[in-house]
Amino acid sequence: MSSGNFELIFDQVGHFGRFQAFVYFASVFQTISCGIHYLASVFMAVTPKFSCGVLGNISQVLFYNSSVLKIEDAWPLFTPGQEDYLVVKLQNGDVWELAQCSRSKREDPYFEYQYDGDTSDFPCTDGYFYDHTKWKSTVVTEWDLVCHREWFAKSIQPTFMLGVLLGAVIFGDLSDRLGRRFVMWSTSTGQFFLGITVAFTFDYYSFIAVRILLAMAASGYLVVVFVYVTEFIGTNVRTWASMHVHAFFAVGIMVVALTGYLVRTWWLYQIVLSVTTLPFVFCCWALPETPFWLLSEGKYEEAQKVIDMMAKWNGRSTCNVSDLLSVEHDNVNDIGTTTGNIVSGTKSHNILHLFYNRNIARRTLTVWLIWFTGSLGYYVFSLSSVNLGGNEYFNLFLIGAVELPAYVIACLGMERIGRKNTLTPFLICSAMICAMIMLIPQRCNVLNVLANMAGKFSIGIAFGLIYLYTAELYPTFIRSLAVGSGSMMCRFGSVIAPFCVYLTNVWIFMPQLLVGIMAFLTGMLTLMLPETLGKPLTNTWEEAEQLGEKKIISSADSPPTTNNMNSEEIEMIHQGAAGAHG
Repeated sequence: MSSGNFELIFDQVGHFGRFQAFVYFASVFQTISCGIHYLASVFMAVTPKFSCGVLGNISQVLFYNSSVLKIEDAWPLFTPGQEDYLVVKLQNGDVWELAQCSRSKREDPYFEYQYDGDTSDFPCTDGYFYDHTKWKSTVVTEWDLVCHREWFAKSIQPTFMLGVLLGAVIFGDLSDRLGRRFVMWSTSTGQFFLGITVAFTFDYYSFIAVRILLAMAASGYLVVVFVYVTEFIGTNVRTWASMHVHAFFAVGIMVVALTGYLVRTWWLYQIVLSVTTLPFVFCCWALPETPFWLLSEGKYEEAQKVIDMMAKWNGRSTCNVSDLLSVEHDNVNDIGTTTGNIVSGTKSHNILHLFYNRNIARRTLTVWLIWFTGSLGYYVFSLSSVNLGGNEYFNLFLIGAVELPAYVIACLGMERIGRKNTLTPFLICSAMICAMIMLIPQRCNVLNVLANMAGKFSIGIAFGLIYLYTAELYPTFIRSLAVGSGSMMCRFGSVIAPFCVYLTNVWIFMPQLLVGIMAFLTGMLTLMLPETLGKPLTNTWEEAEQLGEKKIISSADSPPTTNNMNSEEIEMIHQGAAGAHG
């Protein structure tokens, strides 16, 4: 059955009635869980203050001119640096100097901070002392992921993002083969059980392995939920509805901040986060399979039942599948005539065709940069929010909350002033904000938080609209490949972002410098892209190249909106869009 005829169902039963509202909010609710697991490591992998450990009972601790009886009392005084160390005196009289990654035993038990005598150096073979003031335990303190094992901790978020990459590829294909409902059930159930399993892992390697599986499940759900809601919602509200799936992801980030503030033991924190969306696991079995997938599989009776249910809930007259099939039969010759020159050879297209000529190649590279920069900036602002000073939990909450109005502005901007005219200024604005952050003194915590919120807001708008803009820049036969390739670049950005944040060890503003340069460069290149607002979708390379001109050659009369896309094209676009948070 032609996917174009599928849109006739919405004209009959309604584009966004009571039934679609129920299905939409029930299914995207679980997207909160995806946002939770994507950012959970922000607090789970915190590295507190620490020093090399020593065996024996400590009778006194000395740090510069301050003396305390317990090492727990010394942490508020301890500001670790290259020359900083704690001097501890054991009950047996031995005096040790404890730095972060080394320890020295004084030959003369002289208990003053400055000591010029002989010392014997030892490696940290007896573990470490940790500051448990804020966190009772993290994965860092659980498995001593410090000093020479520091990169184990820094690999936690990038390896999760690699799992996201795998999950998007695997479950995107499975949803086409086995159905949307089955994959949504399996991935949402997988998120719950794998999330709980993470809390009970016995070592670092099992922790990473289970987290990768969890990432695959979370990413798989994001892929499928975009397609699922797309196939239930009519074209009149499809852009707004699909855009605001991202908003539920942002709510997940806010839940991470709240849970991190309330629960300070990493495994309990992980359990609480995992059970947050448990109600969906029990009720998602009630969600029906999409009529679009059922029709594509030839399951007409099941599709008819779902269509009847939609019509009944919405108080509209139903749409008979048999009527749609008869329309399909009457139009098959016309479809073959008008589109044969467009779709022929579609299967032979590969990524090299995105470099069809110099102009298209420049367009492709620019689009890829936008995808990459959007993802890089999104996660750099999110992950670095806990290092801004002040209350790190409140900072992350605000960084998540600022996304909600960003997607509203993105939708309004796309519809009123155009895609490029919305994308370019906000990319350049995010670059300017990065420059401004580097000028704000670090002691001004409030200004730093506000500036980072503004940066996340700006990059969030660019991040939200790029998938639809990409779809409009390419002709029909290469459209899904263009969006898919952009989505892959987006995931590379999310993998690199954690390493970018770690560059604060080189220079405190290095992440903002890199994001600012990328955003400014990308914003300037975006000026060369054509505006697509009010333009019909293109079907040939010639039409695509002439998008920037006042008049383009069109092989079909099309309304100047994205509603011209048929269901299959919209599905492909949103499968690529589901990689946005990956």
